[in-house]
Amino acid sequence: MLKIILYLILSYFCGAIPFSYIITKKFKNIDIRQCGSKNPGATNVFRSVSKPLGVLTFLLDCLKGFVTVSFAFYVNNSVYFILAVAFITLLGHIFTIFLNFKGGKGVAVGCGIFFALAPLATTICFIAFVIVVAISKYVSLGSIVAAVMLPINLFLFKAENELIIFSSIMVLIVLIRHISNIKRIIAGTENKITFGKKDELK
Repeated sequence: MLKIILYLILSYFCGAIPFSYIITKKFKNIDIRQCGSKNPGATNVFRSVSKPLGVLTFLLDCLKGFVTVSFAFYVNNSVYFILAVAFITLLGHIFTIFLNFKGGKGVAVGCGIFFALAPLATTICFIAFVIVVAISKYVSLGSIVAAVMLPINLFLFKAENELIIFSSIMVLIVLIRHISNIKRIIAGTENKITFGKKDELK
């Protein structure tokens, strides 16, 4: 029991690592919370600071979810424990103790979590994300579409009911976190990303 409790605590702190803040401070001496949308997430880093740093932030945030869930199987392979680890890791990212409990929106870390839990269904969602972003230039729209597709894919792949329910809860969290983005998309004022400009680390 102690091992389980300790791993859950570790999962929170792993999820809480604010890579967007650390990376932009390290490489650009910029506080990401003072740039662009002021959201400490990979998209804001990509759009407001540096495209390579944004990609790096996304990969590291994704890795947080993937690693905590993957190693959880070696601690206890109960589906409820695994999902508890996934949920606490997500909460750590969204409500990070290191940034006064104001973290990212949870898409990247959620992506990592489900790459560990359901790689094929998640890969399809990621492809859909890339297509939507490439066409619309809205990362938020791509994130929403990919999130909504996830429980549908899991259902079609006949995943465990617990996983489908958990993914639906995560979709609800993602939608709530993107309410302001949804309003801006409807109003036509949502920020778009561009890929044409060369952006190198300095």
